[in-house]
Amino acid sequence: MRKIRRIHTAVDEPMNGLVTFRALPNAALDQIDPFLLLNHHGPVEYPPGNSGLPFGPHPHRGFETVTFILSGDVMHADSTGGKSIIKAGGVQWMTAGSGLIHAEVSSDEFKRNGGIVNIIQIWLNLPAKLKMSPPKYIGLNKEEIPQIVINDGVIMNLAAGSLNNTEGAIHPLTDIFMSSIETNRGAEFNLNVSASRNILFYVVYGKIFINGEESAAHNLIEFENNGEEIAIDCIEDSILIFGHAVPYNEPVVASGPFVMNTKAEIYQAMIDYQSGKMGKWEE
Repeated sequence: MRKIRRIHTAVDEPMNGLVTFRALPNAALDQIDPFLLLNHHGPVEYPPGNSGLPFGPHPHRGFETVTFILSGDVMHADSTGGKSIIKAGGVQWMTAGSGLIHAEVSSDEFKRNGGIVNIIQIWLNLPAKLKMSPPKYIGLNKEEIPQIVINDGVIMNLAAGSLNNTEGAIHPLTDIFMSSIETNRGAEFNLNVSASRNILFYVVYGKIFINGEESAAHNLIEFENNGEEIAIDCIEDSILIFGHAVPYNEPVVASGPFVMNTKAEIYQAMIDYQSGKMGKWEE
């Protein structure tokens, strides 16, 4: 079995009034290369006539964002023309690459009617050779994402990668596996990951035993790179985020919305954004 190094509890860190639990980075763990950040927004109930999500126009360069919409919706728009409204069960995958400006807000329908927001956003680093790739956005609703029945009471929503002869909905620039897993109480299942790959594993809600250790909502499980098997017993109905990738082992220099390899590249990103090279925002 893959040894658990530590179980981290996400920090309660609201963002512009939005309930947010930051699982990565945390005080003890800067990254799980190439996974840079995991923010859990919600669950929180918005009343009718609300102002929606607070993530107005802002730039990015040098990485990708993956957003799992568990409930509510996210309306995306960016300076390359990407646009969509993704509802519960859907996934957004954005390659910032060389740079763009984007916004993630709520749809007019959600702001009018209200509802529950529960969203996971993950930042994925890009290797140096791909950091200046052309920006790209993919938004997929639930019915566009393959589902795999892993075992009785266990369904995997496969965003990227392959498993059991099934290909994920998205074919990213790098060899990365990303999924969400829905489980019922009492379900048992195993996952296998090569020891050479780093694992991202987060409990959105519920309670499980994972390789013999109890873990609950808002827990991020950090693994050693030994062994391949992960055994999960579900104490409660649960939702899990499960991903893995080969680490890049490259220097990471981050400043706000930019993630590069050197301070000079960060400085250049700021200049390029201010000079309009990441596009212009149009309402």
